[in-house]
Amino acid sequence: MDARSQTAVPHRPPAAARAPARGTALVPAVSRALTLLERLAGAREPMGLARLAHDLGLPKSSVHGLCSTLVSFGYLRRRADGTFLIGPRVMGLAQAFVSGTDVAQEFNALWADGALEPEETVVLSVLSGGDALYIGVRNSARPLGLAFSVGMRLPAYLSGSGKAMLSLLPADDVRRLYPDGLGTRLTKKGPKDVDALLKELAATRRRGYSVDDEAVREGVCSFGAPVFDASGHAVAGIAVCINKALLGTGKGGRYRRLALDVAGALSSRLGADGARTGAARRSVA
Repeated sequence: MDARSQTAVPHRPPAAARAPARGTALVPAVSRALTLLERLAGAREPMGLARLAHDLGLPKSSVHGLCSTLVSFGYLRRRADGTFLIGPRVMGLAQAFVSGTDVAQEFNALWADGALEPEETVVLSVLSGGDALYIGVRNSARPLGLAFSVGMRLPAYLSGSGKAMLSLLPADDVRRLYPDGLGTRLTKKGPKDVDALLKELAATRRRGYSVDDEAVREGVCSFGAPVFDASGHAVAGIAVCINKALLGTGKGGRYRRLALDVAGALSSRLGADGARTGAARRSVA
């Protein structure tokens, strides 16, 4: 079982549905279809017509038509019990997004040219609403009990790479990402509410790296760091993921350094300036 299937995400309208651009002419059928896809993606579990109709505020007949159309194109799949899940065609969109993302290309190039050769799992993600969306994965041969893959989503406040990115947002922006609180739990660890998250993000910002201490998977921890572009903006986060039993007496010092080294190397490839990225960290303190 991977982390996505361990719990369901409480319903809240997708960001695109909550805040359409002003003056934009929206096509209702397309808007409803995309909102339905985002609802299923956020739920991380199968959903039936009745629940979808309730959550989306649409007639059951309309939702049936949307689901049937999306199933026919492969963007949804229907289970034997009549519930729906995200379909395989969505991965093509994720891969197309990744292929056009400079930071993902440079992440893959890090390993191709032999500049870094870590033994542990290293992941790259970007913020997608309140989630960390994984756009690059270098899995270790050492089993974690957790399979990372491109296109995977996890709550950013639980993951190492996600918290590295959240730490550079103003507190008000973080609160807006989670208007209903931190409802998703994958283990018994992790921040319990937004105030606790903000305290953790402040500590992350001061030390320059984030920590996931078994919040995504029991027995697994990670250290994360933000990735900056040439303008000094944080465009992604990386995390080094390991079995907690490997931390040793140094409390993971070598893995913290590795996370910072990978983030620094990737930021350099994107043209980031060290002094500017340091100022970016301090500006939200």
